[in-house]
Amino acid sequence: MKTHKHTSAPRSRRERPAKPALTRQGIIDAALTILREEGLHKVTMRRIAEALDTGPASLYVYVRDTADLHVQILDALLAEVTEPSLAEGTWRDKLKELLTRYSHVLFKYPEIARMTLSRHLSGPNYLALLEQLLALLKEGNMADREAAWVVDLLLLYATAITAEHSTRESSVEAVAEDSALVEAISSSDASVYPSIAQLSHELLSGSSSDRFAWGIDVLLSGAFSTPGIIAEPGKTEFRRTIERQE
Repeated sequence: MKTHKHTSAPRSRRERPAKPALTRQGIIDAALTILREEGLHKVTMRRIAEALDTGPASLYVYVRDTADLHVQILDALLAEVTEPSLAEGTWRDKLKELLTRYSHVLFKYPEIARMTLSRHLSGPNYLALLEQLLALLKEGNMADREAAWVVDLLLLYATAITAEHSTRESSVEAVAEDSALVEAISSSDASVYPSIAQLSHELLSGSSSDRFAWGIDVLLSGAFSTPGIIAEPGKTEFRRTIERQE
């Protein structure tokens, strides 16, 4: 007597759970998950498409390319920077806290910090950060031109410092290099390097947070005492690059 094996018929597409609709925010959320679990180098269109069970080509409807996606990731990370400040004190104290929050976000992701040095951000969370910084500078009675120019320096300073520190934090050579630098400064020959020998203690003094806060004060004091250059009439082009001299 023959027996017949009962095999289930393939499920039709109508019976399968529908995939969530693809959205820009969904793509960014998937990218953030990959960033936190695997690192920025894994945040590619192919990897995100795999996570969302779709094809890479479908992502380009929402983001231009991988570089654009990385910028969107950073803007999403900045949401925690612009949360209402709990700091009390002067406008300078609040400004330092805001830049410190910004620095802490970048410090978690060295690759993001380095990328930020070469990208111009324009997302809503970046604009919220810019707005808060400018409002604090105006609260401190800084003139319009100086406030508008120094805010760029403040963000560039915070980004560069953090990019350096976060990169060195994950570098196996950093400890040896730091030890070599301390030894070189501490044992410098006063007859050859008199200024280094005289200031050797001060050169190595201060915590990174103290130096970071002092650097902000230096930039602010400089902005208050240095008038902004009068721009050429009708010239509004924004450039952060150094113009090549002929």
